[in-house]
Amino acid sequence: MSRVLYWFRQDLRLRDNRCFIRACDQADALLPVYILDPAMEQPTRWGFDRIGPHRRVVLGQALRGLDRQLRQRGSGLCLLQGQPVDQLLAMVRQGAIDTVWVEDIAAPQERALVDALKQSLEPLGVSVYTGWQSSLIAPDDLPFAIDRLPDSFTPFRKRVEQAAVCIEHPYPAPDAVPPWPESVPYPTASIDAQFDALCGASTRPAVDARSAFPCDDPDCSVDEIGAQRHLDQYFARGLPHTYKATRNQLIGKDYSSKWSPFLALGVLSARQVYAARQHFEQARGANEGTYWLRFELLWRDYFRFLHLKYGRRLYHARGLAPDRPAPTHDADRFERWKNADTGHAFIDAAMTELSRTGYLSNRMRQVVASYLIHDLGCDWRAGAAWFESQLVDYDVYSNQGNWLYLAGYGTDPRGSRRFNPDKQAQDYDPGGAYRALWLSGTAAMPA
Repeated sequence: MSRVLYWFRQDLRLRDNRCFIRACDQADALLPVYILDPAMEQPTRWGFDRIGPHRRVVLGQALRGLDRQLRQRGSGLCLLQGQPVDQLLAMVRQGAIDTVWVEDIAAPQERALVDALKQSLEPLGVSVYTGWQSSLIAPDDLPFAIDRLPDSFTPFRKRVEQAAVCIEHPYPAPDAVPPWPESVPYPTASIDAQFDALCGASTRPAVDARSAFPCDDPDCSVDEIGAQRHLDQYFARGLPHTYKATRNQLIGKDYSSKWSPFLALGVLSARQVYAARQHFEQARGANEGTYWLRFELLWRDYFRFLHLKYGRRLYHARGLAPDRPAPTHDADRFERWKNADTGHAFIDAAMTELSRTGYLSNRMRQVVASYLIHDLGCDWRAGAAWFESQLVDYDVYSNQGNWLYLAGYGTDPRGSRRFNPDKQAQDYDPGGAYRALWLSGTAAMPA
């Protein structure tokens, strides 16, 4: 009898989850596990929580949704809290587990955990399998080896497009999930009660009606069902056709796709998005907007493949530019930036939106990151850590890649990229509506 443990991390879905499907195929009994790592609760070196309240909200939604999906198929989610290797070792022993499956995440801390798990379990005869499944394109399908990945995005995109790389169709969810191992008691408390007890329901932030992504709105629930509902309505309303024209807007729910929170937690896969986009183009036609959605998915892939190529180098102070001067830092200026107290209205409006909602448009992310690095002279790693703490769509690959890019330690062929905040305000908020919305102190969307 094969007893398998599946460790969910950033793949909190059943549809198009190839690793989970493989685990189900192997198992006579299967234990689905998610671990709340206390290391994620520790303050960063910069003095703030690694996961802020907005990220807790969407994580809770994703886990509750995953538990519901599992229960509908005869299983459920085992929610644990503690050091992951210790928790998994205990569950392996309790459940007489012989195989562990987990998604491969190519960031240093995530890989180190899996390496430590293998070192603990393989001497006990327990196999640990990992699978790559977070990108649109499988690494093996690229027209070059990972060590030959171009060091800037445009050559990568052109090579991929010229090769007409095939995108595999997403897998359906399993109809049924193997039962829990008999030796592991099924939890009597609901996942809601468990999550609130472990994370503290009192930390839930107030809802801000101005948010471009109101994650407490039932229509935006960041779980697998909510992801499909959001995807369906976005295409049904024809919004892909206007994506390129609206994606740099700053106010409202429809200026961009808002897929990123669902993709970041893995309640939706890039291949599901791509398949829906293909179906839309076949039914309603392609244009620059639909192409640009694919363009952004390729950027997302590129940052993942950079991690496969360079790994820990992306987390060094000088990143991929070891000959450049090390970043400087001014703690007082960083605090003013973080607290929306720089004195520059455009920057402060954006930082207010981020802290109140956990969301910020891509345009404003670039502007405030550039301002921190190039105008305030602060360390890009502090900014990256603040985004990690705050963003409901935090993605380790894209966050690291984008901050390196803007700081000049990454893949930007120009070397660095400063955005003039005054020009950005004139170009993207000429009437001051965005500044008024977030600096007025009110919580109502403008008419």
